[in-house]
Amino acid sequence: MAVDATRAAREPPYAYLRLAASLTLMTMGTVGMYAIVVALKPIAVEFGATRSAAAIAYAATMVGFGLGGIMMGRWSDRVGVMWPCLAGTVFLALGFLLAAQATALWQLYLAQGLLIGLLGNAALFAPLVADTTLWFHRRRGIAVAIVASGNYLAGVVWPPVVQFYIDASDWRATYTGIGVFCLLFMPPLCLILRRRPTAALALEAGATAAAARPLNLSPNSLHGLLCVAGVACCIAMAMPQVHIVAYASDLGYAAQRGAQMLALMLATGIISRLVFGWLSDSIGGLATLLVGSSLQALMLFLFMFAESLAGLYLMSALFGLSQGGIVPAYAIIVRRYFVPGQIGWRVAMVLSMTLLGMALGGWLAGLLYDLTGSYRMAFINAVAFNVVNMMIAGILLRRSRQKL
Repeated sequence: MAVDATRAAREPPYAYLRLAASLTLMTMGTVGMYAIVVALKPIAVEFGATRSAAAIAYAATMVGFGLGGIMMGRWSDRVGVMWPCLAGTVFLALGFLLAAQATALWQLYLAQGLLIGLLGNAALFAPLVADTTLWFHRRRGIAVAIVASGNYLAGVVWPPVVQFYIDASDWRATYTGIGVFCLLFMPPLCLILRRRPTAALALEAGATAAAARPLNLSPNSLHGLLCVAGVACCIAMAMPQVHIVAYASDLGYAAQRGAQMLALMLATGIISRLVFGWLSDSIGGLATLLVGSSLQALMLFLFMFAESLAGLYLMSALFGLSQGGIVPAYAIIVRRYFVPGQIGWRVAMVLSMTLLGMALGGWLAGLLYDLTGSYRMAFINAVAFNVVNMMIAGILLRRSRQKL
C-alpha cells in the first residue's frame, strides 16, 4: 500500500528541472554517435579506406559507448549521476579535439572508441536514463521517453549541422568546433543534477525484492534475455541509421539529402518515443517492446525496396515512427522487475548491449556492402536479427501474463 501511494504521489518540481537538464545534456552529448556517421564517407576518402574500414570508427564508438555504460552505471549507483556526467563531458570534448588531429585510422579509432565512446557518451546515456526512472513514479514511462528522445533529437539537430560545416570546411575543423562547444555549454547542466533521490526507494526495494523470481526466472536469467534482445534489435536498427547517408549517395543523391533523411528518421523517432512512452505507462514495458519490434521488422522489410527520393524520405519517416520506443522500453522493464539499488548498472548493461548491437550492426552492414556491392543483404540480415528480438519479447510477455 505504501508503494502504491508513492507511485500515486506527484513528482516534485525539481524532478522536472532534472528532466529538462537531462534531455538537453543527452541532445548535446549524443553528437558522438552522429558526427562519425555524417563524416563516414569523407573520412574513407581522405584515408583511402574501404567503407567497412571507415565504419570501424563508428563501431569503436558504439562498443566503447556500450562497455563504458556498465562502468558509469555502477559509478552513478554509488555517487549519483552528476560526477559521471561531468567527467563524460570533458572526455567527450577531448575526444573530438584529438580525433581532429588523427593522421592514421587507428588514431581515429582510439579517439572515437576510448574518449568519445567509453569515457564520453557512456557517462551521459544510460546513467541519465536510469536516474530518470528514480525520480518519476506516475509518469515514469513518458519521463524516460523524453530523456531518451534526446538521443534522437541529437540526430535531428546534429547531422545537418555537421554536414553543413563539413561542406563549408572539412571534417577536421568540424570536429574541433564540436569539442569546443561541448566543453563550454555542457558542464553547467551537469551541476543541476547534484541532488540524489531518496523518496520511498527503500519501500520499493523491499517490495521488489520480495519477487525473487521475476517472470518465474532468476534475476540474472531475465537480465541476460533482455541483453540478448537489446543486441538483436539494434543490429537491425543500425542498418538504416548508420548507412542511410551512404545508401542515398550510392543511389545517386547528394550526401546532404542522406543527412536530411537521417534527421527525418530521428525526428519521427522522437514522436515514436513519446507515444511509446505514454503507451508503456498504459500497457507496460514488455508489450511496448513487442509492438515496437514488430513494427520495426515490417519497416526494415519495406525499406529495402525504396530507391526513389520520395520513397527514401517516406521510409525514413516510417522507420523512425516504428522503432523509437524500443530502447526506452528496456529501462521501464528493468525498473519494473529489479530493485532500485541495482537500477543504474542493470539499465546500463541492457542499454550497453543495445549500443553493442548498433556497433555490430553498422559494421556488418558495411561488410555485407563490401562483399556484395549493395545493401540488399544488409537489410535481410537486419530483418533476421529483428525476428530474434520479437521472439524474446513475445516469450517474456507471455510469462508476465501467465504470472498474473
